Amino acid sequence: MEAKKKFYQTDAFRMFMGKYGIGVVLVFMIVAIAIMKPRFIYPSNILNVLTQISVNCLIAYGMCLCITTGGIDLAVGSQLALVSVLLGQFIVLREMSLFPAIILSLAAATLFGFINGVLVAKFDMAAFVVTIATQLIIRSIAQIISDGKGMSLATPEFKAIYSGTLVGIPYPIIYMILISIVMYILMHWTKFGRYVFAVGGNVNAAIASGVNVFWTKTLCYTISGLLAGIAGVIFTSKTGSAQSNVGLAYETDAVAACVLGGTSFAGGISTAPGVLLGAIIIGCIYNGMNFLNIGSYYQYMTKGVIIIFAVLLDMVINKKNR
Repeated sequence: MEAKKKFYQTDAFRMFMGKYGIGVVLVFMIVAIAIMKPRFIYPSNILNVLTQISVNCLIAYGMCLCITTGGIDLAVGSQLALVSVLLGQFIVLREMSLFPAIILSLAAATLFGFINGVLVAKFDMAAFVVTIATQLIIRSIAQIISDGKGMSLATPEFKAIYSGTLVGIPYPIIYMILISIVMYILMHWTKFGRYVFAVGGNVNAAIASGVNVFWTKTLCYTISGLLAGIAGVIFTSKTGSAQSNVGLAYETDAVAACVLGGTSFAGGISTAPGVLLGAIIIGCIYNGMNFLNIGSYYQYMTKGVIIIFAVLLDMVINKKNR
């Protein structure tokens, strides 16, 4: 009887941590940092953290879709760089107006996402191999187009994409909120979202149920490319410069946000709110470490430890065999 009671307590704890563990970690971390540095919870700093995480959050949503299907997208940082370079080419050299330049740049990132999806879904190639190869190809294309040189994009109209505000809320936060709503609906309220979880949970069962695995996987990588492109527009507006060497290791931050948010590398398990909370935690860690005057080298190490811990926690909670 005692053993049975202990089992149910353990199972209840596992379920609680699976649903709310990320929120508990976030609250605990905010309280701990705020005790040491009260300025951490000032409204101005909270807005700053949310603004800073907007790029990573957008990339993480696309990464989440790919991981949920049992894959991964390591080309997102290069897609961001390609969009940055193309914006410089279109706006500065070709003197194109802002909207068409953004649309064409996003189309390029989306196209490469589609190519990744086709290679993974149609030819059953390992997503890790495909996306690390296209990562190199896309960044090389960006460097060839730009000749490795940066280009100023500091026009007021373009800079306003990042620096503008609406009722005191920075635009990047508004973009993040809108895309978070779209991703929540897409993942949890649509047939496509159910297909994504089905493919990641058991691809054979999904096929037997009539799920089009090819288009489900392909659309996931296509959406990932589009979101990386949008992140590239925001990032380029932030820096005011089109460069081919940006976006390095951004896929690592995206993966960290996903695994912290409960996305399982075994596939079939993820939530859109979890990804958002994961991105917020990453942002709070960086911001908090800056407040505590901890060097960037330690920040990288901390991020690596966090990823390992989150994956181990996922294995314990979900009892998945990897």
